[in-house]
Order: sequence, then structure tokens, then C-alpha cells
Amino acid sequence: MRTPSRLLLAIPLLLLAQVALAQDPLMANCTRSANLLACSDSQGNYYSVATAGNLVYLRGFEATSRRFWAQTNNRYGQLTFFTGLASDGESWVGYSRRVGWTTINRFSSSGGSAARFTCARIGGCQGTSR
Repeated sequence: MRTPSRLLLAIPLLLLAQVALAQDPLMANCTRSANLLACSDSQGNYYSVATAGNLVYLRGFEATSRRFWAQTNNRYGQLTFFTGLASDGESWVGYSRRVGWTTINRFSSSGGSAARFTCARIGGCQGTSR
């Protein structure tokens, strides 16, 4: 079973980058252009986010597990569907739905992990995982 920190990869990483930078700007080093955001941290992890219309392409590397991964997000209004694949064969699917300032997230992976959680601007994230 995957650890909860790996499950967080399924959340659109633009949100994670904003949260990481807000909490500790020295933790992530990011470079941005009009359609690309590329970040790395002091532990050797890195990821990039590229946008093209309603599509968001994510790629990254987890230093501790030595695995590469890629994820594609497709946005339809307030609803975003995503699918991902890692170099160790794990795959995942899920969605995020925005309701005002709250995001409702749900996903599952081929490794047997699943999570359902809600994130709000005030109060952070709450939910369950298995």
C-alpha cells in the first residue's frame, strides 16, 4: 500500500506548489513561464506543470522511491479529471471538483490506495484514505 504522501501526487500540482511556497519558500525552487512551471526541492524531488488549453500535463521524479511519473488533467468548468502513470507501473485516476473556495477530491490507484478529501482555504484538507 502506498503512503499518504504519494497519494498527494494525484492532486493537481499547481495547488501543491502554491501551498509549498506559501509555507516555506526555501523548500521549493520554482521557475515559471507563460505555460510552464518547473520546481525542485532540497531532497532531490522535481516536477513540472505545462498547460495547453483545458489540459494540464504534469511530470515529476520522487527521489526517495527513485520513480518517474506523469499525469494528465482535463478540466471541464469546475470539474477536473486526471489520470497518471509511474515508472514502477502504478497508475491512478480521479477527479477534483471546485465548489466556491472548496475543492472536493477523490482518486484511487492500481496499488490499492484510495482517498477522498475536501480542501478549503480556511481549515485546510480533511478526509479519509485507505
